[in-house]
Formats: sequence, structure tokens, C-alpha cells
Amino acid sequence: MSKNWQILLEQVKTKLDEKSPDSRRFFHGRGRCYPGLEQVCVDSFFPALLVTFFEEYEGEDDLCEQLWQLAEPHGYLGVAAQRRYRQGAPVDWHCGQPVVAPLARRGELKFPLTFERQNVGFFLDIEPGRRWLEQQVKARAGTENLKLLNLFAFTCAFSAVARAAGELEVVNIDVNRGVLNRGRENHEFNKLPLKGIKFLQLDALREFKRFDRRGPFQLAVVDPPTRQKGRFDVSLNYEKLLQLLPDCLAEEADLLMVMNSPRHSEVHFRELIEGADSRFEVVERLPQNADFPDRDPDAALKMLHVKFRR
Repeated sequence: MSKNWQILLEQVKTKLDEKSPDSRRFFHGRGRCYPGLEQVCVDSFFPALLVTFFEEYEGEDDLCEQLWQLAEPHGYLGVAAQRRYRQGAPVDWHCGQPVVAPLARRGELKFPLTFERQNVGFFLDIEPGRRWLEQQVKARAGTENLKLLNLFAFTCAFSAVARAAGELEVVNIDVNRGVLNRGRENHEFNKLPLKGIKFLQLDALREFKRFDRRGPFQLAVVDPPTRQKGRFDVSLNYEKLLQLLPDCLAEEADLLMVMNSPRHSEVHFRELIEGADSRFEVVERLPQNADFPDRDPDAALKMLHVKFRR
């Protein structure tokens, strides 16, 4: 499909002019707010600009050229395009020069990225959840034996943000050793103390008894993949995980529970949580990241603050 890119380019220009040092999404087509542009997104990982095409468009090279004309005067070094519609989601540097070691930036923290993989290593949409966790840790400054359980930790950005916010222990759980190794590197890259930070390669659901005794946890993040073949499916497994969680929580705990499935509504998610254990209370849904507008709030990323009281 060929496209008039005007509205996309206008949004990118506006955000470039805001000169935010943090990494952010410059254009979010996937929220279906822009007819005809549902399959393209633009992310800023200064000094790299990353364009992601989920379907093939005519004029992809032309878009990259126009983005480069906007970005180069702001100090960007190159524009990369990732084509998810091709096998292996290959990345090509269309304009400028390749950024050899791209980074996601969040305040003082930096996270090394890998553009050659489908998931580059840092999710921009869940930033409201990271801010929530940061505030929770700071509010508990001085708490003895403060512990965070980070399930489906991926590259452990939640852990790094929490550790930068205060003194605590963190147990990061993921079934993939590779992403956990990157999580450890994220802490080391930011010179964050590793004392009390664990990176455990475990199946969060099937091997729960191998980490639940490391609590009790006053804080927890539950951010599962929508579907991980043979491992986890939110439709089938989320409720079982929620039923297990209370065993390792403190008398009172605050949890961030996430669902990234457009097929499940917020009402369904709330009912799932409070139905799994009567001691869970949904406090609020966190606001969406403003850079990720969505035509249907129920289809967007759902981040719920949940209170547990024994």
C-alpha cells in the first residue's frame, strides 16, 4: 500500500521539537487512530530513529528519507527500518550511519538495545508502570527487608528502575537465560549494586515453589507475555498464577498487574484478578503512556495497581 505520510511526519516533527532526552514513541500507528497507518510505528532511541513496518507499504524508503531530513538537524546519526513482515524481522539502516550500540534512555538510566531482534530490549509503552514502581519504592524508603518480585522480567528494566530508586532486594524471574543475562548487564551498565538482586531462570507458573520462599514480597510486578508457546497463555494461565501469588506476599503488598492482550477487556481483567483471590483489590488502572494513543482503551495495554491484604 502506498501512503501519504503527512500526519506521521507532523507528529514526529512536533516531538523532535520538544527535545525530550528520554527514549519515546514518536508515532504509534498500532492504536488504530490513524486510518491507513495502522502498521507503522516510529521510535526515538537518540541518536537512532527506528521505524517499524508490520506490513509492507509502498514508499517505505521515501518515508525513511523524509524522517532523516527531520531528524538529522536534531543530532540524530541514522534512521533504521525494521520490517516485521519479513522472516527474521530484518533491520536496514536507510539514512545516515548505523548506530553501533543503540541505547534506550530513561532519566539517568541507559539500557543497551539490540535492533537485530524483534524485541529490541526495552518496552516504551509500559513507562507509566515503571514510574509507579519508582514511586512505590521511594515511598518505602527505610523499610527493612523490602523485597520486589519481578515476574516475566525480560531484560529487567523494572528491577533496574527499582534499584535506582532505593534500597531493596529484587527477585527477577524469567524462563529465558539470555534476557536475564541482559538484565544483569543492564544493572552493571548503570553501575547499580547487584547485592540482593537475583536473576533466576525459572518458569514463573510451573516452578513457583522454587522462588516463593524468597519472600515475603511487599512489591510485585506481573507482566506476562500474551502467549508464549508451550509456556504461558493469559487466557489459560493468568488465573492460576494469581491464585499462587498470595503464598509469597507480605501481610500487605502492592502489585502491578499487566495484560497486553487486545482480546481481553479491562472489566474482564479486573474480574479475573478479584475472582482469583478475594484478598486482591484493584485500586486503579494506570494511565496510558500518552505516546501510545489507542482508539479502544480495552485493546490497549492494561496496567492495574492491585492491593493485597492478608
